[in-house]
Amino acid sequence: MSPESASFLPRSLDDVQRNYLLTDLLQGVSRSFYLTLRVLPAQLREPISVAYLLARAADTIADTEVVSARKRGASLQHLRTQLQLDVPSHTVLERLQVGFTGQLDHAFENELLAMLLPLFELLARQTVPDRMMIRKVVLTLVDGMLSDLESFPVAKKSGDVTALERGDQLDRYTYLVAGCVGEFWTDISIAHIDALQCWQPSQERYSQWGIRFGKGLQLTNILRDVPRDLCIGRCYLPQSWLDEVALTPNDLMKVTNSATARPLLIKGIRQALEHFTAAEHYVVALPRRCVRLRLAALWPMLIGLKTLAQLSQQSRWLDATVVCKVERQWVYRMMLLSCAALFSNLAVKWWCARIRKAVSLT
Repeated sequence: MSPESASFLPRSLDDVQRNYLLTDLLQGVSRSFYLTLRVLPAQLREPISVAYLLARAADTIADTEVVSARKRGASLQHLRTQLQLDVPSHTVLERLQVGFTGQLDHAFENELLAMLLPLFELLARQTVPDRMMIRKVVLTLVDGMLSDLESFPVAKKSGDVTALERGDQLDRYTYLVAGCVGEFWTDISIAHIDALQCWQPSQERYSQWGIRFGKGLQLTNILRDVPRDLCIGRCYLPQSWLDEVALTPNDLMKVTNSATARPLLIKGIRQALEHFTAAEHYVVALPRRCVRLRLAALWPMLIGLKTLAQLSQQSRWLDATVVCKVERQWVYRMMLLSCAALFSNLAVKWWCARIRKAVSLT
């Protein structure tokens, strides 16, 4: 531990607080992702959990709509500055806590922001290499959140919808909010898992696969959430795409335009499937003896593909009342079957191909 880190550490962060942050609070704010975090190898669990909690805290600030967009942006900038400092300011972090704690309906999100100081203390306890990787990915994610606030300044009450302008902006956004996570996941796994030392000579290739893995998951979420994002004035589908079907962002608010807008859905699904091809390469490249790491990568990939298959079969894609969600029973069955298929790359590829066949691209 570096001297400057030690100077930030008051002795208030005891084992009880640390365990609460990494168990109960983590589970409360991460929901289904908690399963993935828990299945990770022990040496990866804490640094990835710390990164997740910091990113979740930033995301909570960005999404607290009862606070003005201007104040949220300024608060994210303050948080970003603190992440870059070797000795963060207690005063600034306490001010962030006071400014947002109590503003949220979600009890665990309130608790997370109320524990910013202990969370930063936990960050300072990580090894120097891990701390650098955590800072890098969280700073990138914060940049994505700031980009969001800049791209969609219109309040939802105005009834106007703003769209991204070009496809490259969408691709950049998916990197900032998810692709960078795949990159971080790859780099920190190589740093901690002895069996992945064989990846080092070609680390850039695996990092790129990891980036596309994250992009595929985020693009899937964007396609699934189009109706709900429209309700808050956001359209992540680029205007250049909308022009191809002669629609405006506001036109997507009409469920009756679902059929007209279907080419947009298909275009997005095709791009997501291309990203998931890289994700498949990523999963099968993981050594079979890295059981926990393979499971942690396999589960979100299969759920993402299944979500695309369900989306492709929806006739009322733009209906905000229709929720596209993979059934919990299917998830549990998939998790059980994955324990057997995990050791065969052929089985993993067959499974992916089978789900892909259910994707309708017409």
